[in-house]
Amino acid sequence: MTRIAQLSCGTEWSGIQAMLERAAAMVGAELFFPEVSLEDIDRAVEEVGLEVQSPNLRLMLARAKALADGVPADGALILTCFRCAEGVLAKQAVRRYLQERTNLPLVMYSFTERPKLGELLIRMEALVTLAERKALLARERQEGLTLGIDSGSSTTKAVVMRDNEIIGTGWAPTTEVVEAAERVKREALRQAGVKEEEIEGVGVTGYGRYLLGEVMKADLVQEELTVVSKGTAFLAGVQRGEATVIDIGGLDNKVMTLLNGIPDSFSMGGICAGSSGRFLELAAARLGVDVVTLGKLALQGDPERVRMDSYCAIFGIQDLVSGLASGSSREDIAAAACRSVARQVFETQLQEIDLRLPVIEVGGTALVEGLVKEMREILKVDIRVPKFPQFGGAVGAALLVSGRR
Repeated sequence: MTRIAQLSCGTEWSGIQAMLERAAAMVGAELFFPEVSLEDIDRAVEEVGLEVQSPNLRLMLARAKALADGVPADGALILTCFRCAEGVLAKQAVRRYLQERTNLPLVMYSFTERPKLGELLIRMEALVTLAERKALLARERQEGLTLGIDSGSSTTKAVVMRDNEIIGTGWAPTTEVVEAAERVKREALRQAGVKEEEIEGVGVTGYGRYLLGEVMKADLVQEELTVVSKGTAFLAGVQRGEATVIDIGGLDNKVMTLLNGIPDSFSMGGICAGSSGRFLELAAARLGVDVVTLGKLALQGDPERVRMDSYCAIFGIQDLVSGLASGSSREDIAAAACRSVARQVFETQLQEIDLRLPVIEVGGTALVEGLVKEMREILKVDIRVPKFPQFGGAVGAALLVSGRR
């Protein structure tokens, strides 16, 4: 069983503790609190270099020091309440302290008063993956001839890689999961000029990974957080050092911070489809263009001329219709749609994490130039969009499965 050290503040009074333990049990993990003494607490505050007032946060620092001093653990889960500014500082201090002194995989989370089991479960699953597959996730090169498939909520992608090079890709809307996967697999193999029997390893990720893993007898079935992180690090050439990944998907979004290509903190979700690629698709359809063309129109427009800031996709489209009815140009409406999505991702997710440079945007929406422009202006930093950004998950699966031959 994977032993996960819990470094937290507030989980008892928030009611989250029982849910944490349930999520851990569901993925075969066991949570434990490193034992410390009163003397350890004072020494930890001095060594970590952060003076905090909360007794629980001081205890969290001491437990982090215990891990650095050698208390056995397979990973660490760092949690504080999202409302506590002191907790945010302590969480980041603990993260940096442990990453400088240990090789433990870490996952951070800012919880609310009413967390969802699914939010905890995906983090626990990712942490167990990081702990159990450390050698695999350290892999930086793809070897041999492998196939990676990403079964996403809106689209299914496939890549064929040979010796660290992408030689074939396939893309299709996700309708029936297996049929879509078979279609993109055939296209990727056709482009690569290889036969299916030549493939040495198959890796799958995304929403449909378990079904595809069984049907395709995949060698690797892995959650998308670690897989997209590895694929993005490969595509952007940031296998070493820190980075932030923004992946605005068809129905939900992922924001991940990386250290050496491995995620240590992430935010998932979005309040509504109004903050996802699906809203851009709806807006593009209403304007009579495809979503990539919408992004090009947005570059020529002024988002300040159209009010569009609803968290709801339906209300957002109502704003769009009102804008058209009042004579607003398609360019201005496209720009407002891109800004609306970018602003919502910033407000609901990017403020939850410790932004680290470089910032890399992937996913199909990274091809929407107007969205990348708006995200760049909101964050006030440069944003990299690598080649093949929509294939980050598939590339990660193809890369990682090559280590399991």
